[in-house]
Amino acid sequence: MSQLQFIHTADLHLDSPFIGLQYLPKTILNRIQESTFASFIKIVDNAISLKVDFVLIAGDLYDGEDRSIKAQARLRKQMIRLEQAGIEVFILHGNHDHLGGNWTTIDMPSNVHVFSSSVEMKSFITKKGQRVHIYGFSYPERHVTEKRINEYKKIDPADFHIGMLHGNVDGGSSDHQPYAPFTISELLEKKMDYWALGHIHKQQFLHQDHHPYIVYPGNIQGRNRKEKGSKGCIVVNLSSHETNLSHIETADILWSDISIDAAKIRTFSDLYLLCRKEMNHQRSSSQGVLLEMTIKNIEMLEREAIEKIKNGELLEALQDGEEYEESFVWTISVNCQIKDQLVIEPTFKKELEQTLAELTQEESFEKALEDLYGNPFSSRYLEKMTEHEKKNLLQEAEQLVFELVHSNS
Repeated sequence: MSQLQFIHTADLHLDSPFIGLQYLPKTILNRIQESTFASFIKIVDNAISLKVDFVLIAGDLYDGEDRSIKAQARLRKQMIRLEQAGIEVFILHGNHDHLGGNWTTIDMPSNVHVFSSSVEMKSFITKKGQRVHIYGFSYPERHVTEKRINEYKKIDPADFHIGMLHGNVDGGSSDHQPYAPFTISELLEKKMDYWALGHIHKQQFLHQDHHPYIVYPGNIQGRNRKEKGSKGCIVVNLSSHETNLSHIETADILWSDISIDAAKIRTFSDLYLLCRKEMNHQRSSSQGVLLEMTIKNIEMLEREAIEKIKNGELLEALQDGEEYEESFVWTISVNCQIKDQLVIEPTFKKELEQTLAELTQEESFEKALEDLYGNPFSSRYLEKMTEHEKKNLLQEAEQLVFELVHSNS
């Protein structure tokens, strides 16, 4: 029975700048800035130890269209390791590292096969003599909004047909631009044996009930607080009868959040010890953790304890010494959840809800931020907010109002 084993990965975003984290201790910041490279090394290590037939990288290898020399040199080093192990690599470039960018090229070894801007097929013969046809294209420019799926044509004869596509499924995540859109039915119509997707940073299985599997592996390293939890690549075992997938964790740094229940806590000391206990539950022997902490049910806390949360003393105490730990748990923020504990004058509550509702309208939201986005200096460092980010910002604003009410009550 013919069988393949390969690794499917995407959205490496090598050399991500991790904007907004410059305030972190140098040791932790350096670890974070190296994390995308460390994650990719884990993928290569697994490819070699498993002796896979090939590796698929479905777009956005690099974080920027300039493809830094550092990122290219690091990638080349890992490609050479795969070449020495007899493993071929098939790559397509996405919206972040499109072919229209301006960069100085470092040539890759001969085992690396990059798709052009046209949909094409690359034929590959495994060591067992199986013929595999792999289909895909690289983005010619950053914004590819037209459907390219119609250009995919299955070409026989081959033992396996695998489609690669960096794009957004119709009706999918609003946090990502709708580049190279497609529907699940359009992919199924192509009669491939597997679809290796990229672009969406959260692992998703769009079709897995039967042949073919359609998979977003997610990115290999969370880059901000929106990309929490496990990150990694997919090991695919594919035969004519079945498909088996397994996830390999690759993230060197995990973004996480926890909720601390302070219902039975009164003193600052007890609160600190409880937070420390929960931090240690988050600690991993092989990863660093960036942690957002929310403390709820604080009505029994002494006023002194609440004040030390608000003035940052608790946060500082929780951070102390973590920068020296290999498996650090660095608390980014500590927030109180006090909204549900307050009795608020009905008229004020109604006016607040009305104001927040108005801000959910696009025009009002844009007007509230026009000074920030209109500033020639700050606008250079800001990207357009996603709907998810807007919702979170409004929730944080609402919580801030309740905290101010609580502090004056």
